Amino acid sequence: MIAAPPTDDLGPIHERIWAELGAAARTRGHPLRTAMLATVGGVAGCDARTVVLREADPEARELVFFTDARSPKAEQMVQHPRAVMVMWSAELGWQLRLTVGLTLETSGLAVSSRWARLKMTPAAQDYLSPLPPGTPLAHPAPERASRDHFAVVTAQVGSVDWLALDPAGHRRAIFDANGARWVQP
Repeated sequence: MIAAPPTDDLGPIHERIWAELGAAARTRGHPLRTAMLATVGGVAGCDARTVVLREADPEARELVFFTDARSPKAEQMVQHPRAVMVMWSAELGWQLRLTVGLTLETSGLAVSSRWARLKMTPAAQDYLSPLPPGTPLAHPAPERASRDHFAVVTAQVGSVDWLALDPAGHRRAIFDANGARWVQP
């Protein structure tokens, strides 16, 4: 386990969080690369699923992931664009809970440029089905279509709740519009 720097100054911890998020977006297998995204909607009134972090911009406080525009989560994001993302790293001993505002884009330069990078990878297949996610299938492999259903989701991070589990003592801090502060784990 690689703990955060032992300091009372929260600045280096906040920088390290964003450095890890950047590394996660660039590195397959990084434990923070997959996040649980919880939204309002679904049968239970709330819904959660795993998303793959594709980009992280510390200056803009934004994370980017992709989705199928026909998926239930896409509709949930449009109807209720506030969500929570939760990430866990056993290696770091960290849990991150991020409150985010979501923006879903299905056209324009942001979508086209990302599709151009993605279309030649195996991940492109996730967005090429002619059927929406969750559609019952008679056969396991339906035909493929164009990228019409590829969507880019930008998550504007409003707050970061950082919990570091450590045998020497757990630590927790909040980073949001009110500043950075220690809180009881």
